[in-house]
Amino acid sequence: MSSLSFDPKKTALVVIDLQNGIVALDTKPHSPSQVMQNSRALAEALRAKGGTVLYVHVDMEKYRRLTSDQQMRDPNAALPANASEIAEGAGMQPGDLLVTKYGWDAFAQTSLEQQLRERGIETVVLTGIATNMGVESTLRHGTGLGFHFVTVEDACSTFTPEAQNFAFGFIFPRLSNVRSTAQVLEALA
Repeated sequence: MSSLSFDPKKTALVVIDLQNGIVALDTKPHSPSQVMQNSRALAEALRAKGGTVLYVHVDMEKYRRLTSDQQMRDPNAALPANASEIAEGAGMQPGDLLVTKYGWDAFAQTSLEQQLRERGIETVVLTGIATNMGVESTLRHGTGLGFHFVTVEDACSTFTPEAQNFAFGFIFPRLSNVRSTAQVLEALA
């Protein structure tokens, strides 16, 4: 494993879907509260070094309905009024950026790429829920756009340990530097 170094001023923390309707779900291997705590620690450290912090949330009311064998949720079920709002425990602060998405990928049909490019961002530190859905889709698209990624294993989670292990064991190491929260914090120190 290579040492981790990046310029904080050319780095953005992109936090995927730490919103009320998602952090209420049961995730594995890390609880939503642990993912939020680790993402919050990374956000505080990066802000202190002049980096960019950006939260992404999915508009659950306007979520793109796909023709698929298995729907993400019952389209007739009522959503809580605050389901799409960033959870209080996620640590969003005034001055942080917010991008709204309508599917899994935070780059597809959003302003994410533009927001990053306008700020001269080269490296994206990626966290959030769900690892093999929103996080992975964003990572795959972003590498195709030329961004460098650090994916933080203990600041991501999904719905089964097997899905987490597959993503972090086979996919993410080929697309990004995989690190723990402590390792990224050490690189920012």
